[in-house]
Amino acid sequence: MRAALSAADAGACVARGLPAIAETLSAARRWNLIAAGKAAVPMAEALLSGVPGRPALAMAVAPDVTAALPGDLEYFTGGHPVPTPGSLAAGRRALDVARATGPDDVLVVLLSGGASSLLESPADGVSLADLQATTARLLRAGADIRALNAVRKHLSRVKGGRLASACPGRTVALIISDVVGDDLAVIASGPTVADPTTYGDALAVLDRFGGIGLYPAPVVEALGEGVSGIRADTPKAGSAGLARTTTTIVGAGRDAIEGARREAEARGYDVDVDAVPVTGEARAAAGSLLARVQAVAAGPYRKACLLSGGETTVTVTGTGKGGRNQELALALAGPLSGLPGLAVAASVGTDGIDGPTDAAGAIADTTTISRARAAGLRDPDEYLRDNDAYAFFHGLGDLVMTGPTGTNVGDIQVVMMVGEEPR
Repeated sequence: MRAALSAADAGACVARGLPAIAETLSAARRWNLIAAGKAAVPMAEALLSGVPGRPALAMAVAPDVTAALPGDLEYFTGGHPVPTPGSLAAGRRALDVARATGPDDVLVVLLSGGASSLLESPADGVSLADLQATTARLLRAGADIRALNAVRKHLSRVKGGRLASACPGRTVALIISDVVGDDLAVIASGPTVADPTTYGDALAVLDRFGGIGLYPAPVVEALGEGVSGIRADTPKAGSAGLARTTTTIVGAGRDAIEGARREAEARGYDVDVDAVPVTGEARAAAGSLLARVQAVAAGPYRKACLLSGGETTVTVTGTGKGGRNQELALALAGPLSGLPGLAVAASVGTDGIDGPTDAAGAIADTTTISRARAAGLRDPDEYLRDNDAYAFFHGLGDLVMTGPTGTNVGDIQVVMMVGEEPR
């Protein structure tokens, strides 16, 4: 896991992307900076230390301070996964910085996962409380990031290409992706790229996840006005406001996976990387991972490592505490106990935050169930039914606690297996 995080280090990712923007910055009259996301501060630090000169205006928003802040960086603390007043203050300032970037200037935008809630400026008639209620309901209903962000983009002044469209000068964006498939329109809700979704798509999401009537009336009204043409839609492909914008991905989940692969091979493991990203409900994803584990266990092997990455969802029906990675690990615990040899599985968010908890994820192994019984814990299925994986793994001391890592490239699953007999 340490190797995976090191390979996805935010500063290193930005450093790799600097040659692509160096000429643009050197030719600019002046340049401004906006950094948003869980990796905003280390990304900004890498940029400021890697290019000549200083920005005329510079701001960053993140969930908390993860590093010493550069002196010329105006810092905001926003909320995640639900926006807060700090998110709105950051959104207002970001629009100010974008609009203050003249025709001969360059706006540099550094984006990483989490920016959708950290950087916000609500559409007319939509309040922070409306955004909070809508986001929280969609998350509890199991909406994936594409569905969630289709709604977010149509309730915002900064998302879906609107931030870059507000800039009279040139915009260059460097992005660390936490989205399966690295879709620029989905990462951070795509503030610098064209948006293929519509107001109608956003309304359809509300209908699919609970029904339109369960969402705040101002949200439904705003989306309905968009469908009727009363509100302008987000910028689409070919939009004049985005013609001077260049967006480049400088880091993604594949970097973390590759780092983990190199480390496992150096430790003598045969490594299998799943080419299919892990998505969907966490418990279903656990079933797919288990099938890979069982296939290895059924054959002759000595040391095997299975790697995968992506991002799952959880449809919350219980009252417990947990996150998608903890739930995936708990769903594996029972089946792992019946395997021969030793198997240890971890599912971890590379940002260090799994759902509304202070854990990054959890570890399950072939001894988890027996240790849980010895500790007097309830049946693991009871914890699953109540979406209470945090309590289960906390009782065993098997939560993965990293704190905010300063990067975010999605989730990673690692299974280490040692056979009972050598090949």
